[in-house]
Amino acid sequence: MSNENQTPAKKLTLKENYALMTRDLGWETSYQPMDEVFRYLKFEGIKIHDWEKWEDPFRLTMDAYWKYQGEKERKLYAIMDAFQQNNGQFNVTDVRYIQALKVFIQGFSLIEYTSHRGFNIMSRELAGVGPRIAAEMQALDELRHTQTQIHTLSQYNRYFAGMEEFPYMFDRTWYLSIPKSFFEDAVTGGPFEFIVAISFALEYLLTNLVFMPWMSGAAYNGDMATVTFGFSAQSDEARHMTLGLEIVKFLLEQDPANVPLVQKWIDKWFWRGYRVLALVSAMMDYMLPKRVMPWCEAFEIYFEQNGGALFADLARYGIRMPKHYEVAIKEKGRISHELWSIFYQYRDAAGFHPWLPSEEEMDWFSEKYPDTFDKLYRPRYEYWRQLEKEGRPFINSNLPQLCQICQWPMLFSEPDDPTQTCYRETEYKEEKFHFCSDGCKDIFCDEPEKYVNAWLPVHQIYQGNCLLEGVDPTAPGFNPLAEALKYMGIKPGIDGGSLSASADAHNWEAWTGRPHNSHEGMVTEPAAKAA
Repeated sequence: MSNENQTPAKKLTLKENYALMTRDLGWETSYQPMDEVFRYLKFEGIKIHDWEKWEDPFRLTMDAYWKYQGEKERKLYAIMDAFQQNNGQFNVTDVRYIQALKVFIQGFSLIEYTSHRGFNIMSRELAGVGPRIAAEMQALDELRHTQTQIHTLSQYNRYFAGMEEFPYMFDRTWYLSIPKSFFEDAVTGGPFEFIVAISFALEYLLTNLVFMPWMSGAAYNGDMATVTFGFSAQSDEARHMTLGLEIVKFLLEQDPANVPLVQKWIDKWFWRGYRVLALVSAMMDYMLPKRVMPWCEAFEIYFEQNGGALFADLARYGIRMPKHYEVAIKEKGRISHELWSIFYQYRDAAGFHPWLPSEEEMDWFSEKYPDTFDKLYRPRYEYWRQLEKEGRPFINSNLPQLCQICQWPMLFSEPDDPTQTCYRETEYKEEKFHFCSDGCKDIFCDEPEKYVNAWLPVHQIYQGNCLLEGVDPTAPGFNPLAEALKYMGIKPGIDGGSLSASADAHNWEAWTGRPHNSHEGMVTEPAAKAA
């Protein structure tokens, strides 16, 4: 039969193809009520009238996704292979930079995996097909990020301590409870709160503080493998940020009753995310031998300027800047120094090796933090350096009080008085709870039942819950702090302790012929023999 008179098939537009590959995958249930299938959509109080109003600006389908990600994987693993073949771990600036990678693998890689789990839940619980597809792709992204970070840093793990037990440490080590509690808090919220928490407050408002200045810092310090996985992930983050902004606008446009709920979540999750990123402030200012910019400048660019422009746009919906944002601005000149002081004091209980900054580095801090560093922090470091010279280095042997919400030690200062520790408390059911800030106190007072039983490492140590199986606390010579470190997976002198006395520093000099540059003095008694 002749085909001469047949009309050629019409080529679908991108929008039509996207609709067929995504929106047409949804259906109305027949033998089960929709409310039973999507059980968590209404308990938060969010009102959705038309899921079709949600638009994915990328209009990415699964076939295109695999092609796009596969090409990135080929390029990434080619660079990783070249890095390993050329022993790139010895071409970075200094062994101090290796300590920053330990914090990254310990504190950030597994929160990517928790995020993967959360977005898998979202792809099941959101009734709209468009956001379900987008959530599933983000779940795959987060799993991929976890894998590429582990694969990249596995090369460092062959040579340096503190990385091999990162999943174990993530579940048990005191300072890692801070990012862990953030994501567990988000995953145990409702679906809309989770989306606002991760896709908007973290991804859109704060993620650039990790992936832009930090990954640029990796490049400055000769770590091209980390740079590559960072920028490979950043193209995914662009979609994640867009998902976050679109879902927030979608919620705000669906019903005016959604506005106060979204605002409350923005307030909460901005503050929680900001407290987690305190880790990044210390990494940028103290752990990069070659620095791109100080934390205070990065915060000005990526939150004050970019975030300010975003909220000016959202003002037409009735959304304002996050509550307590002005406190974060006041802290930008202090937070990294306060945090590094804590890590130095508790260096024997850390999974990396802190150090005191050199005179040259302190001069850089004086230039970048002219209003705070010389007045507040240089005298402290100079005093501690003198104690080291006298052979009696300062160690804090007391366990710190922790914030009930963010779980940081009470290390932050009053917003308007940096000489005073910020301390807040409230009483709930005849029990007192303590907080590092008004932001954390507000979060607790809004949902106290969610946080009263938070697993706080210091509390658990005092209660005798941080002991390995078979340890007898009544045995002669029992040392509770030493046993708590074993429980956390920290080997004193190997994973933590002073950098100058570490196996990492000794091995670095033996392998590269270059002395480490922590300016603590030459290594005389390494904690372990060179490999």
